[in-house]
This record gives sequence, structure tokens and C-alpha cells, in this order.
Amino acid sequence: MHPTLVYILIGYALLLVLAYFIQEKFIFKPEKLPADFQYKYDVPFKELFFDVEPGVRINGLHFYRTDPAGLVLYLHGNTRSIKGWAKCAKDFYRYNYDVVLVDYRGFGKSTGKRTEKDIMDDMQFIYSALAKQYGEDHLIIYGRSLGSGFAAKLASDNKPRYLILDSPFFSFKKVVERFLPILPVRYVLRYQLRIDQWLANVTCHTYIIHGTRDWLIPIKHSEKLQELNPKKITLIRIHGGGHNNLSKYPEYHNFLRDILKY
Repeated sequence: MHPTLVYILIGYALLLVLAYFIQEKFIFKPEKLPADFQYKYDVPFKELFFDVEPGVRINGLHFYRTDPAGLVLYLHGNTRSIKGWAKCAKDFYRYNYDVVLVDYRGFGKSTGKRTEKDIMDDMQFIYSALAKQYGEDHLIIYGRSLGSGFAAKLASDNKPRYLILDSPFFSFKKVVERFLPILPVRYVLRYQLRIDQWLANVTCHTYIIHGTRDWLIPIKHSEKLQELNPKKITLIRIHGGGHNNLSKYPEYHNFLRDILKY
């Protein structure tokens, strides 16, 4: 074998090893908060803590109404913490819904080492606790971007009232392949997040909302998801919308109003 080829193969192998071990730094961009951080908002809320296993505590915020129509469990994207994502609660709170936002392991005040399975188990623990309080028929799961993967899995294992996916992907592998086509993503990627498979087991109606100019996760991902079951999956296109600005469009708020008021 030619020495140059040997060096190329060695370099490629090292790249695969590096990609496997440091991928979390590219997938997750958490904001960490000190344990004594005090949240401040101008509507009623309380801080939540879920002790899911020894040494692992998941932090959340619960924005509540006096007589809520239901509860929205909001699973946020791959950046920041619930301190920043809490502003999204008003989109549901205004329609008389309680809203619970939770931080994944390593985000905000939440503790514990992340794996796909561990995050899934955390979300199930939280969902089960909320379902005892509200009843599943009053629970709506909302997943935003990366959170859409965890939301889809959660809906597939339970029976919420609705599942809403905001700017989702067909599978996380498809997203990564678009940016790293030279890597055997199927074998290197530690987070698969197979929304395409999980939606087959979702019994409630699924609503997908996606911007037509989303460069990070193109709308074709959502179009392929809708094709899996057009009768139970509704796709709402936000014309001109990107990946991080859907809330600036009246169509986004009209959609939430129509769903939450139904």
C-alpha cells in the first residue's frame, strides 16, 4: 500500500474517533446556571425539580393559570437553558394553558451525564409525573428543533392529546449527513433520534410547523414526515420563515390559537 494512502487512512480513522468523542460539543450548546440562580418573571410560576435517579436532578419551570385548559410540556432546542426559552411560554399561557419547560442534563441547573437513552428516560419520568396531575388527555407535547426528537419518542410511548413538532428533522442522522457527508454517520453518531420511526407509534394527531426558508433543517424533512401518515399528520408551512424566527410570523400564532382553542 502506498505510504500516502496509509497516512490518509490513518487520518480518516483519527477523524472518526475524534468525531465520536467530541460530537456532543457540536450537538449541545448549553447555558449552565448556578444552583442558587433566581428566576424572575412577571406571571405566576414556580420552579420544579425532578430527582430522576441518584445524582441526577432535572430543573424545570411551571407557568400556571388558575383554571387551566391543559398543560403544554415544552422540550426546547439544543442551545441556552430554560431561562432563555421561558419567553416561549407566553405563546401557550395566553390561551389559558399551563406550561412546563425542562432543561436536559447539563443545561441550566440540571445535572447528570447525557446520553440519548438517559434524556428519553428523564422526559418519561417528567411526563409520568405531570400525567398524574393533569391526565394525559389534557397534555400536549411540544418539541422544538432538537427537542422534536425527544417529543416524538415521548408521544410514541404515551397517549397525549396532541404532539406538536416545531422545525423537526426526519431523523437526526439526515441532518448531520448534510453537513458531514464524508463521515459514516450511521456508525459514529451517538444520537440517532429516529422521528421517522417513532411517529408510526404515535396515536394522537401530530401537528408539524416549519418555515419554508429554514436553511438548518430544510422543510423537506417535515414534508417527508407528513408523508408517513397524511391523515394523522398536519403540516403547517410558515412561508418565508427560517429556523429561529417562526414566532415573528402571525401564521405561527394563528396556528397555536386554532389548536389550543379547539
